[in-house]
Amino acid sequence: MKNLKLKSARALMDLSQEALAEKVGVSRQTINAIEKGDYNPTIKLCISICKVLNKTLDELFWEE
Repeated sequence: MKNLKLKSARALMDLSQEALAEKVGVSRQTINAIEKGDYNPTIKLCISICKVLNKTLDELFWEE
């Protein structure tokens, strides 16, 4: 399932996939795969992404 919440939060902070990837210590391809729903990130990576984007785990990763 695509993670449009992550993509939207990243765009609102005016961060490219590359910039977010650098901040959390992964490749741009990893961020792209998470957004496309092709990769299920570890909880550690989820927390890192949330900290950078000032969001909670529920806001970015909870499926409704």
